[in-house]
This record gives sequence, C-alpha cells and structure tokens, in this order.
Amino acid sequence: MNKKKIAVLIPCYNESKTIEKVIKDYKSVLPDADIYVYDNNSSDGTDEISRKAGAIVKYEYKQGKGNVIRSMFKDIEADCYLMIDGDDTYPKENAKEMCDLILEGKADMVIGDRLSSTYFEENKRPFHNFGNVLVRGLINTLFKSNVRDIMTGYRAFSYEFVKTFPVLSKGFEIETEMTIHALDKNFLLKEIPVGYRDRPEGSVSKLNTVSDGIKVLSTIARLFKEYKPTIFFGLISFVFMLISFIFGVPVFVEYFKTGLVPRYPTLIFSGFMLMISILMFICGIILEVVVKKHRQLFELMLIRTKKNDR
Repeated sequence: MNKKKIAVLIPCYNESKTIEKVIKDYKSVLPDADIYVYDNNSSDGTDEISRKAGAIVKYEYKQGKGNVIRSMFKDIEADCYLMIDGDDTYPKENAKEMCDLILEGKADMVIGDRLSSTYFEENKRPFHNFGNVLVRGLINTLFKSNVRDIMTGYRAFSYEFVKTFPVLSKGFEIETEMTIHALDKNFLLKEIPVGYRDRPEGSVSKLNTVSDGIKVLSTIARLFKEYKPTIFFGLISFVFMLISFIFGVPVFVEYFKTGLVPRYPTLIFSGFMLMISILMFICGIILEVVVKKHRQLFELMLIRTKKNDR
C-alpha cells in the first residue's frame, strides 16, 4: 500500500520574522510531509529563510493570496493538503488531527475554527472581529449552514476538493469562496476548534480591514447570485413588484371610484416596474436550471478526478 502524501502549503508575503519557526513547527508534527512555501513577491528574504529551514520554495508573481493558492492547487500533487499562514498565528498541535480526518476519508475540508477558542481575546483589531462575525452570519443565513469560522486560513483538503475547486478570487476573499464552494457542492466539512495567537511583535498583517472587507462582501454577493439565482433574483423581483404596487394601487383605486385615470405617468411607471419584476423572476428560474446542470456536470467531473484515475 502506497504511503499517503501530505503537502503543507504556506502562502507568504514578507514573513521573514516568523516563517522559519512555522516551517520547523510543522516539520516536527508532520515529519514526512513536504512543506511548500510560495513566495508572493517578498522583499525581506522570506524565500531564502524558508529554503534554509528546509521548505520547498516556489514563486507566484501575481500579487494576492488567491493567485498563490491557484498556483499551489494546480502544481502540487498530494493525498492531503494542509494550508496554513506564515505568520505563526496557528498552532501546530492540530495539524495531525486535521490531516488524519482527510486521509481517513472523514472529510473533504477540515476547518480550523479560531472563533470558538481564543480568536476574540488574541486578535487586537476589533473591526476584524466584527467582520468575521458579519461574514459568518451572512453565509450561514444565505446558504443555510452552520459553519463557525468562514475566513480561517487554517484548513486541510482532500485531493478531490483541491483538483475540482475553481479559484476565481485573487486576494484574501479566497477563504470565503472555498467555504461557499464546499457548501454548494456538498463536500463533507468538519470543524475542529484551534487556538489562535496574535502576530508576534514586528510581524505586520497584510489584510486591509476596509478594502479587503469590501472584497469579501462583494464575493459573498457574487457567489450568492451564482449559486442561488432563484432566491437572488426573486428578492430583486419582489422589490420591483413592491414599488409597482405602491405606485399603481392608488391609481387603480381612483379609477374604480371615478372611472378616470388622471395620473398616466404614474400608471406607466408602475407597469414598467411590474414588467422588470416579472423579467427578474424569469431570469432566476432560467439561471436555476443552468446551475442545476452545472452541478450535474460537476459530479461527473468529480468521479473522473478520483485518485484511482490519476
């Protein structure tokens, strides 16, 4: 029986303060794993430090975490993929448990849940705390799920998930996209609580609270439209229908009372809003058929991606 291969994936941008410790920590708990550091245009020698610490160093020149993960998932072959950040915020103690769940076939994605443990005490950026809670609430409501930590960078993946996940995001919104994709495609998710510690002194976060927060919310809206078109366009249809009724009902009431229609522009506007409402509803129904067909094709692709076919 072939030995299962584990790949530890570390996307890095200027993490010279912490990357050596991170590599050594994960080598100690996963001694047989290949540790890959993908350097994303660092200027502080992160790549050389990583190479000396024993990691396999590769480069991604398109800036952004999503771009790095796209290259990682495309290039690397393994039975289990463990993704961590290079900032020494995630504990090594959970790594083996997360990988075992993947290798034993008990999960397609294992999520290291920070929010159920020490995240809110350790994280010193209050808007990040608020953003995590907001994103979690939106996704769990829209996709009828109960995922506790949507945006964690500590995850393990199966081969099937990695090789069938279409990476579209370029930046930090990639974790949100991963979670929604897994929920929509019925992958088996497991969450385990993990400790979280804030970055050590001298290590600077690359996450911009406002701009990256807007990107995450935009990603949720885009994926909601693409994965749940009936509900998305149904809500838009309802808004236009409500506007149509608000302006149109008084005109009809007046007509039934007097037999006159003195406000033709209002009537025309109301009819126009009703027409848009109907079109939005029809769009949602048509796109739902397209999405269902896409899910069927995805299942066929997933069968072909099974490891026995590699």
